[in-house]
Amino acid sequence: MPAESLSNPAAAHDRAIDRTGAKPCRLLIADDQPQILEALELLLKPEGYRLEMVRMPSLVLEALAHEEFDGILIDLNYTRDTTSGDEGLDLLTAIRQRDAQLPIVVMTAWANVDLAVEAMRRGANDFIQKPWENARLLTILRTQLELHSAQRRAQWLEAENRILRAEGAPEFIALAPSMRPVVELMSRIGPSDANVLITGEHGTGKEVVAQTLHRLSHRAHRNLVAVNTGALPDGTFESELFGHVKGAFTDARADRIGRFELASGGTLFLDEIANIPMRQQAKLLRVLETGEMERVGSSATKKVDVRMLSATNADLRTEATEGRFREDLFFRLNTVEIALPPLRERREDIPALAAHFLFRYAGRYRRPVEGFEPAALQLMLTHAWPGNVRELDHTMERAVLMARGPRIEPADLGLNAHRSAAQSMDDLSLEAVEAILIRKALARAQGNVSHAADALGLSRGALYRRIEKYGL
Repeated sequence: MPAESLSNPAAAHDRAIDRTGAKPCRLLIADDQPQILEALELLLKPEGYRLEMVRMPSLVLEALAHEEFDGILIDLNYTRDTTSGDEGLDLLTAIRQRDAQLPIVVMTAWANVDLAVEAMRRGANDFIQKPWENARLLTILRTQLELHSAQRRAQWLEAENRILRAEGAPEFIALAPSMRPVVELMSRIGPSDANVLITGEHGTGKEVVAQTLHRLSHRAHRNLVAVNTGALPDGTFESELFGHVKGAFTDARADRIGRFELASGGTLFLDEIANIPMRQQAKLLRVLETGEMERVGSSATKKVDVRMLSATNADLRTEATEGRFREDLFFRLNTVEIALPPLRERREDIPALAAHFLFRYAGRYRRPVEGFEPAALQLMLTHAWPGNVRELDHTMERAVLMARGPRIEPADLGLNAHRSAAQSMDDLSLEAVEAILIRKALARAQGNVSHAADALGLSRGALYRRIEKYGL
């Protein structure tokens, strides 16, 4: 072990820091021999690495499925008296199928040139022979981890340039660490035609993500057609999506083009996808699988070419398991899933988002409001924001209208009023009481609009209209 590690533990710890996340590097180590694992622990822990050690290839894959690591160090042989390296090479291939960039260093006591070449061909970043030289192993790990860290930084900057500064793109503020995976994923899949399922609580910005994905695609010059499927009455669902011909039903006085045809060549965004009735899901699946559809009342088949983006606040996996959503449709929609964190998990973005909304409404209403008092900003940072970014948007609109000076004060936000309203409804208007009851019903239903509507005795469409009216 290098002398520096003993005399200066802080320096050793700093060498194992992941510069992108400012935290110790996590290493996954796999070897079937306990003494090898013990020796590696004695070498690497003083260097500041956080270690996860397993003894079988299957446990490596299981660990990767549930946790994130900055690098992997694996043996090539796991069965007693085996020297072929086949187990390790197969494991290497399986890891690379999961993650194309994760640094992998392989080691074996039976090193030869052919095995080293094959390991590198299958995706190993470097190769070391047992018994190893401590200084060489530490150098290899440090080099690979620093290179990986630099690649991640470069990817983040590229994603930031492509999304956050994209010409003509909607305002997309994403500075919080919890938003980095979202931005990176959007950067990778935006230019593709992959169907994307955007998940997250109400008001987290799913439509903004859909707009940004469309802007990044080669379809950006064509239409982005957005449909709130939850607000469509059952009787008009087919007509809205697929169109109809004159005389197809009582009110069909003329031919009408549907949203699929309108979006052909471009992108179709279906919001609140979980609320599509089961009987309509089969028709939607057919269009996605074949690209063919018929207008209501017509037998003429039309070809459409759309990229499908969909969004929901529901857990579609659970909905499919419990028979409320077609599993085959779920898989068709969910080529890639983007999960948006709630605003309470990205509080670093609150000042920038609030400033963005403030300047928007100050300009719209021609109010001389320029910023926030520190107490108002602190109140926003500590508020729970159950309505997420949408609630922040409505709060800032109210604050701009209520402000008596050039800076927003805590009273202008109305957030304390919300808290007192939840405690006493004696002095509230009927609309205010209705808004509170709807918010509580949505919370009890975990955001499922259909379940909340049933509990309130409303139709789904009626509840959606009230949600939009009260900015929930």
